[in-house]
Amino acid sequence: MSVALPEKFQGRIRREEPMSRHTSWHVGGPAEIFFTPESRADLAAFLRSLPPEVPLLWLGLGSNLLVRDGGIRGVVICTQGAFDRLERRSETTVYGESGVACARIARQCVKWGLGPAAFLAGIPGTLGGALAMNAGAFGGETWRQVLEVETIDRRGREHRRAAAEFRVGYRQVEPPVPQEWFLAATLRFAPGPATGAAAGEAQVRDLLERRRATQPIGEWSCGSVFANPPGDHAARLIEACGLKGVAIGGASVSTKHANFIINHGAASASDIEALLLHVQATVARTHGLTLQPEVRIVGEAR
Repeated sequence: MSVALPEKFQGRIRREEPMSRHTSWHVGGPAEIFFTPESRADLAAFLRSLPPEVPLLWLGLGSNLLVRDGGIRGVVICTQGAFDRLERRSETTVYGESGVACARIARQCVKWGLGPAAFLAGIPGTLGGALAMNAGAFGGETWRQVLEVETIDRRGREHRRAAAEFRVGYRQVEPPVPQEWFLAATLRFAPGPATGAAAGEAQVRDLLERRRATQPIGEWSCGSVFANPPGDHAARLIEACGLKGVAIGGASVSTKHANFIINHGAASASDIEALLLHVQATVARTHGLTLQPEVRIVGEAR
């Protein structure tokens, strides 16, 4: 597919951009077109210029994404660094744009004396990605805090939608209208404890320390690969199968946390996907239960 774009965008798009530069697994073939908008108006104009049949993929920090080695046909729109406004709107509400890192929201809410927001420090992505999958950590979930969202459609039109318009479940979000993407959200929190910001900062530090102690922080991964099945933990099921340390090519199941797959530096996307499928099949054979991936798998095989 060859995508023709107006001249005003030609100097700012990147063609055949390696997605390995933009995912936390550091794998992935090239995107046909990679675009980072400068503003909402710029994004709207870009969307209006695209033929309706061109596929779109929205990208934040790339922390919950496996891009296959053959790359992505169509357009990747990157929100990181583009939509980064974060502000307090009232005593209990916070407004954040889709490119804001969840960890930044957690830190700022602590400074504002708002909670429960510390759980966001455990989500290694942007608010846009957290909204798209109802990301969670340490018992908290993104959509429990959502009052309303702002979206944009393929024609560049913006919409404001109440949280109640979305069907939300565990790591699942079903929008009322297809082909709309998150621009921002208004989140509702409660005033923090009377002990103030110091207690909130201590809570964030405690959660991050627990994360460092139990997860392979600093290694190339996507975070948790599989969603937890009802009443159980994916990591427990995987570990019970003896899969810790099992490797395919340059990828292995983490020896620290069985629900993480690590790229040790030379893995391909096909190595990671093959290992993911092997883990899934082994757990199904052993426990009679099929784990559902949290990670989104996109693109084409080489």
